[in-house]
Amino acid sequence: MNHCLMRALLSFLFTVGLASCNQTSSLPLSNTPIDEEVAFSEPLGEIELIIAESAPETKQQLSVNVQNFTSTKRNPSETKKFGAWIFEEITQKETRFLPHLLSNALEASNNWGAVRVLPDRDPTFDITVSGEIIRSDGVRLELFVKAMDSTNRIWFENYYTDLATISDYPNSTRFTFGNRFDGANYEDPFTDLYSQIANDILLSRDLLTQAERNEINQVTQLNYAVDMAPAAFEGSLITNPDGRLVPTRFPADNDPIFARVKDMQDRHELFVDTVDEYYETLYTDIQPAYVLWRKYSLDEIVEGKRKNAEGSRSSASYGNSRNFLALSQRYDRFKWSKIYEHEFTELAQGFNQELAPAMLELNTQVYGLTGTMEQQYRAWRGTLRELFELELESNR
Repeated sequence: MNHCLMRALLSFLFTVGLASCNQTSSLPLSNTPIDEEVAFSEPLGEIELIIAESAPETKQQLSVNVQNFTSTKRNPSETKKFGAWIFEEITQKETRFLPHLLSNALEASNNWGAVRVLPDRDPTFDITVSGEIIRSDGVRLELFVKAMDSTNRIWFENYYTDLATISDYPNSTRFTFGNRFDGANYEDPFTDLYSQIANDILLSRDLLTQAERNEINQVTQLNYAVDMAPAAFEGSLITNPDGRLVPTRFPADNDPIFARVKDMQDRHELFVDTVDEYYETLYTDIQPAYVLWRKYSLDEIVEGKRKNAEGSRSSASYGNSRNFLALSQRYDRFKWSKIYEHEFTELAQGFNQELAPAMLELNTQVYGLTGTMEQQYRAWRGTLRELFELELESNR
């Protein structure tokens, strides 16, 4: 069988399976959960992102660090259904690229300074947003999100739940050379969830006075100074009885050590931009595979719900022509589910690609960073501290 014929046959089997599934499902997915689990929060409806007509003035901007999420251990039955390897890959990558979608919403709102996705809490940012993936499949996304500022003031800790519908997915999820995935015009099924989180962060900011926002920015600068030169800036920050960081003094504008700290921060921010671009590229590269998995997950959940509603039938009834048709449709669905699995596995091969080593030049010296992006990020911060100490020693 030639390659083109095989593709045509696979496409036909997929179409038959999808059609049979859609015809047998009449679930109102737009407003009714289709699984048995109880959510921590009510599913969101349609949410409009709050967008500022103009960005805040530079001095009033607060920067946002969206950390990589963590993930709750998945249900063993789901792992068995979809395959342990596939679920492990999805879990690992979701913790990295779901923050990217939240970052996109924050940037689109035009309410913030720099918004970057990073592996850890970074001392150069005013606000840190962390999250845990409670539930994620083709139908439901449930997150626990925490937002706090550099003074350790917690802005909120909330659960968010959103549901997808069949219409939220492309008509075809078979992405081939002749049927490219249009990522630029694809809207994530859970956009409302990210919009709600972005709105809540904005509302929390607006509860603060301008003086409080200025203090946050001041603490951020001191945080990085203490991180780079703890001895030089010892006592610049204290922790009050509420557990919040409070500045006791701020370096003078002509302080030479603080000037070097600012210089190091400029270099650090260049690498931070590189890290953020990596996460953006990661999402772009695996988005087709991820959408494919979500659609497969949705179809599996819908099919399971249909079977439960249909009830069990005795094997004696299979002689009936109507039931024979139903049995044939089940077999078709089994075939196209295997196609889904095969196609996702092929697309997911890119998940494990090694990250290229980063070569960075500082003061005419070249520093090589290897390993995962998380490892490179941590190594980079250590390299900057070492370089900072060397520069201080050479100028004494």
